[in-house]
Amino acid sequence: MAERTVNDSWSVVITGEQWAVLHGHLFPGDGDEHGLVLRCGIARSPRGTRLLVRDLVPATDGVAYVEGSRGYRKLTAEFVADNIDVCTQEKLAYIAVHNHGGRDRVGFSGTDMASHERGYPALLDINDGVPVGALVFANNAVAGDIWTSDGKRHTVTDLRVVGRSQRTLTPEPVSARVADPTYDRQARIFGDRGQAILAGSKIAVVGLGGIGSLISEYLARLGVGELLLIDPDRLDPTNLPRVVGARRFDALPLLQNNGRPRWMQRLGARFATSKVRIAARVASQASRSVRISTVPRSVVEADVAVLLTDCDHIFLAADSALARRLINSITHQYLIPNTQVGSKVTVVDGVVADIFSVSRMSSPGGGCLQCNGLIPAWKLTEEATSEIQRRRQRYVEDEAVHAPSVITLNAVAASRAVDDWLMAIGSLTDSETSADHWVEYHPLTDEVVEHEPAKSPECRHCGASRFARGDGVPLFAKP
Repeated sequence: MAERTVNDSWSVVITGEQWAVLHGHLFPGDGDEHGLVLRCGIARSPRGTRLLVRDLVPATDGVAYVEGSRGYRKLTAEFVADNIDVCTQEKLAYIAVHNHGGRDRVGFSGTDMASHERGYPALLDINDGVPVGALVFANNAVAGDIWTSDGKRHTVTDLRVVGRSQRTLTPEPVSARVADPTYDRQARIFGDRGQAILAGSKIAVVGLGGIGSLISEYLARLGVGELLLIDPDRLDPTNLPRVVGARRFDALPLLQNNGRPRWMQRLGARFATSKVRIAARVASQASRSVRISTVPRSVVEADVAVLLTDCDHIFLAADSALARRLINSITHQYLIPNTQVGSKVTVVDGVVADIFSVSRMSSPGGGCLQCNGLIPAWKLTEEATSEIQRRRQRYVEDEAVHAPSVITLNAVAASRAVDDWLMAIGSLTDSETSADHWVEYHPLTDEVVEHEPAKSPECRHCGASRFARGDGVPLFAKP
């Protein structure tokens, strides 16, 4: 994959589970210094370069982390060699880590920087030019020094912990600007800093139908800074009751009504307003500051899929197995959380058998859609098959027969999905509910069902073959 970086900022992304191990090792309560190594995948984009923590290898005190000859402590040569060998084989960045005392601000000592200058040119050469470097932590702070093959050194702007409860560490406190008075009511919940996080977020919404159009508007009204809206479809008259902001003219009903000749319906479908354009129109009316990118194409096309790898969160509101597979893999490959959102009405012999709305937020490293049987192989096969073959395989030949759908069911799912995301980025989730949980609401029985997603170690989506590899492995996308 060609490099797309136009921003020289460098950051680190780590899962909540990894963070608990890292913090527990560096700060066990003894007030001493400890060390470890991070082996990281790399993701490059116009927003900068992210180091994605793939493996965290603690250095045992007195064995791999010992008294130094020029500084207080050091990693042993054997420990460094073992880890740089793995990085070289897997094309991963090598990052040495240790901690200092203090809180909220941290920097490398002169001794630290001298050791980098002695050792990192050789390590960079051994690692075939893949970046090497170091992080130093204090409580609630991190600083970094990254070396690259072009002879440059880069500071780390921040480290982001992703998952059910998210947090961001920087070298020193960053003052948040006073929030726009427009957001006064919600800033009373999230604070100026929380509103700044919203303003700095880039969020993707895939599928701008009944649920996605609601999510897009919610995000714009909340003050999210950038939206990426992806959907290949145009409006048809049956969408009007559910798609937020849709106008009758958008659907060209005089052309698309069922009573019209097929050629006229096809003409109407061709020139009706795209769903992403409607969503962008609503979002721009809701927020004067939001930046919007619209992509009226399928998300599984490779050049569209790569746009998602630059986002902070992905809302999947498209009922496609291929889209689920793609976004599922991006979450674990690029450490970008996603939420799969939907609602469904099941009708059997003309009788409503079940109704539910669902929100499934998935964190990197947790159980994924594939592990939990939500990407059926038969549906992948059908979606990958030509249209002629699909028609032959269908029991119902009429493509105009749509699944039942109601805007209120969509609103339940969309609101829950955005609420869960808000609680995560605002670090407002209860520690006892920090793990991912998927929620279904069944209005026929007034039941709320929660599922804790299972995880398979051998999964090709969230397992070792793809986890935190970033640009190092190809996406599940069409060339």
